[in-house]
Order: sequence, then structure tokens, then C-alpha cells
Amino acid sequence: MSQALLAAAADPPPPRTEIAFDGLYRSSRDDVYAYAAGLIRDRAAAEDVTAIAFERAYRNRSRFDPSRGSPRAWLFAIARNAALDELRRRGRQATLATDPADPEAGGEVHPTEQSERRLLVASALKDLSGRERELVALKFFAGLSNAEIARVLGITESNVGTRLHRVLDKMREACREAA
Repeated sequence: MSQALLAAAADPPPPRTEIAFDGLYRSSRDDVYAYAAGLIRDRAAAEDVTAIAFERAYRNRSRFDPSRGSPRAWLFAIARNAALDELRRRGRQATLATDPADPEAGGEVHPTEQSERRLLVASALKDLSGRERELVALKFFAGLSNAEIARVLGITESNVGTRLHRVLDKMREACREAA
């Protein structure tokens, strides 16, 4: 190889790319970790998956195509693949480790009532399929919009909305039956 090619290969990427990646990392790292932890149910493994996702994103940042979606959706697609790789490696199906936040819950809730709610939601989550739990994790742990979830999962935005609606109805019904 010529010296010019070797020197070009050793040069770091242009600063604009690094700044954009740095911003994506800072704004998404906690959400990617929460998403991975929700799927894998193992904090150490979720940290590893988060690191792998960002490493893959950094290495492939030149392949990002803005016409196909936002950088955040692209990153979560990478994180999803890394989490699924980890689950396949473990040979088991994931469940959510914690409860999604209830945006409609208002005011102070007594700790006993909150504990009862958590138990009901945890029970309802156990009855969901892996795909349904993943939808819940992307929406409530990762905080993605329906459009971003659609890009991550490779389905239409309206399909995401329909599936989420059905999953939440299913969870509400399970909670009512258990209460």
C-alpha cells in the first residue's frame, strides 16, 4: 500500500462526525442501557450490550443514512441486535426487569398501593410474548416514538401503534383479572 493510503487510514474521522456521535452517545446512553437491561434482566450484561451497541455504531457511523431515519432509531436498531445476540448466546427468552412508568398516574401514591401495582404489572408482563415485551421496552424504557420503533423493528408506524394498543389492553385486562 502506498504511504498516502496508510496515512489516510490512520487519520481519525472528521471532527463533525465525532461531535455528532458524542452528542448521540450523551443523549442516548442511559436509554440504551435501560432498554438492554429491560430485555436481558442482567445489569452487567446490559452494560456489555450497551458498550457493544455504541462500538458498532461508532465503527459503522459512516454507513448511517439520514433518509432512513433518525440517528437515535438507527442506534436502537443496533442495540436491539446486540441484545438479541446476547439473548441467543444465553439461550433463553428475556423478560422485563422493572415496570414501565405510568404517565397517567397522578399525585402521590401510597407505597403499599405502589407495591401492589408493581406486582400486578410484573404479573401482566410475564404473560406477554417476547415480541410484546420488546415493544413495551422500546416504548417505555427507551422512550422511542412509534416512528422510531417502526424503524427499529422494520414494521410500519401504524402497525406499532396497533400492536402497542393491543399489548397495553392485554396488560390492563390481566391487571383487572388479578386485582
